[in-house]
Amino acid sequence: MADEDGGGAGVPRALLAACVVVALQVLALLSACGVVLVKAATQHSNSVAGALLLAAIALAGAGVLTLCARGLLRMRPAARTPVIVIEALAIPVSYSLAFQADRIAYGGPIMVGALAVIYLLFTPPVRAVLDRADPR
Repeated sequence: MADEDGGGAGVPRALLAACVVVALQVLALLSACGVVLVKAATQHSNSVAGALLLAAIALAGAGVLTLCARGLLRMRPAARTPVIVIEALAIPVSYSLAFQADRIAYGGPIMVGALAVIYLLFTPPVRAVLDRADPR
C-alpha cells in the first residue's frame, strides 16, 4: 500500500527522488573514474600516479554515495548526514567548475544535483521518516 506521499512501503516520493539523484551521481563518478583510467592508459600523462589517485577518489566517492543511498532507502536516519555533507561540499566545487573554470556543462549538473538532494532530504515527508525522536 502506498502512503499519502506516493512512495511505496512508507518511503516518501521525495526520498525516492533524492536516491535517484544520488544514483545518477554515483554513475557520473563511475564514468569519471573510467575516463580518467582510460586516458591515463592510452595517453602520455605527466602523472600516472595522479590519475590513479583521482580514479581511486572517484571510486571511493561512488562507493560512499552508494552506501548512503542504500541507507536512505532503508530510512536510516544516520544515512542523511553524510549525504548532506557530501552535497554541501559539492556546491563550491560545482561553482568553481561552472563559473571560475568556465565549465558550466560540468559544474551546472553537479550544482543542480547537490541542491536538489539537499532540498529533497529536508522536505517535511522525508524529515518525518528520518528525524530521530527527541530523547526527552
